[in-house]
Amino acid sequence: MKVLSLISQKGGVGKTTLATALAVAATQDGKRVVMMDLDPQASATFWMDTRKDEALAVTSVPASRLAHVLAAAGDAGADLAIVDTPPFAKDIAFEAAERANFVLIPTRPAVLDVMAMTRTIELIRNFQRPAAVVLTFCPPLGKEIEDTEDAIRALGAELCPVRIGSRIAYSRAQQSGQAAQELDPQGKAAGEINDLYRYTLRHLCQESAYDRKAAKRHASRA
Repeated sequence: MKVLSLISQKGGVGKTTLATALAVAATQDGKRVVMMDLDPQASATFWMDTRKDEALAVTSVPASRLAHVLAAAGDAGADLAIVDTPPFAKDIAFEAAERANFVLIPTRPAVLDVMAMTRTIELIRNFQRPAAVVLTFCPPLGKEIEDTEDAIRALGAELCPVRIGSRIAYSRAQQSGQAAQELDPQGKAAGEINDLYRYTLRHLCQESAYDRKAAKRHASRA
């Protein structure tokens, strides 16, 4: 089982929106998915209560229990666990980063968000986890996007090539217990989520290949 964590030290950047949309995308792709909601506000859990979908499991988990619940999900046959985290909670972010195979860092193209993104990148580097910054709530035009992308590159972080636009489909979907690609399958938001899912899946598969090579090296030394 692979673990995708969405982490940011700032609120309002779309972590839960992306986490739920990616969980739906993975389910639509035939994956057995479980979402771990580490946010005390339990936004993802409330979204699931509205959704009432037996194909996707969302569970509210205290950070101290994350390792145990992830192990249980893997033993039960889950293919992918998606971990949604709260802002301003470094201890929870540490847990989510430590258990992740890949981390997405959602960030608005704005000064305060770039500052928070910098702290998040530093935190994740402590665990040497592969990660990428994904820009959210992007306007159609504006120098802010270019400036933010330059800041990400200056930090030596990977920039996700998929931008998430500021689109009403995301908020409307959340209110109805859906994902944007379900609300409007042919819309621009659906295209963004599908592209982001493929990008994320590619990174998780690369990480799997790395794990297999490492296991072979270890076996040859034994």
